[in-house]
Order: sequence, then C-alpha cells, then structure tokens
Amino acid sequence: QVQLVESGGGLVQPGGSLRLSCIVSGFTFKNYAMAWVRQAPGKGLEWVSVISSTGGSTSYADSVKGRFTVSRDNAKNTVYLQMNSVQPEDTAVYYCAKEFDDFGVIRGGPVKKDQYDFWGQGTQVTVSS
Repeated sequence: QVQLVESGGGLVQPGGSLRLSCIVSGFTFKNYAMAWVRQAPGKGLEWVSVISSTGGSTSYADSVKGRFTVSRDNAKNTVYLQMNSVQPEDTAVYYCAKEFDDFGVIRGGPVKKDQYDFWGQGTQVTVSS
C-alpha cells in the first residue's frame, strides 16, 4: 500500500533551521511530483511547495520563498524540505503529499485533501524562543 512518512520536525528557535524528510513507498516515486503542505494551529491547509518528478522544477509559496528549499532523491524515494530562517508563523504540522502527475500544480494558497492523491501523517514544527 502507499505510505508517506514525514520526519524531522521539532522545536526550533526563530532564525534557526530544520530539514524535513518524507520517505515514500507503494508507488513509483520517480514518476510523480510531490508537494509540501502545512496546517497552522486553528487554520486550514496551506500549500508550501511543489517539486516535479525529476526535481528539475520547483515552486514555493510567497511566504516561504527564499527561506525554504524543496529537493528530492529518487534513488532513496525521499523528498526533503530545508527550512531556514524560520519564524513563529512557520509553526504548523507539515505534510508531504503525492501529486497526480509528474509536474504537479502550483496552488499558491489554501488546499483541500482531495487535491492530492495521498498524504503523510504530518510532522510538527514549532518555532519558539
């Protein structure tokens, strides 16, 4: 069965860094784009980033552009989100999600569960001093 398992979350101080990982199984990872989505406390799902199947194309929400970097290692069936210069407003549960095709969709804002094929269970990121 398809599984997406995120890791790497935790407590970090403002201005610090974290790297999230999402290891997947149950489908041919190299054929699909992947996305990162987050949900802050009391808020809806927010699109963060997307990376194409080859890793050659990436896009970011304006709120994280220049601070976050998405990457993938198709040999390891893993997608990453490097988070630098984090701020308290980055506090959220971060999810990786499987796109329906190899390029993905630049959503730029709120998303719904059914806009992605599969989701991970999420990893909590808390930015606080």
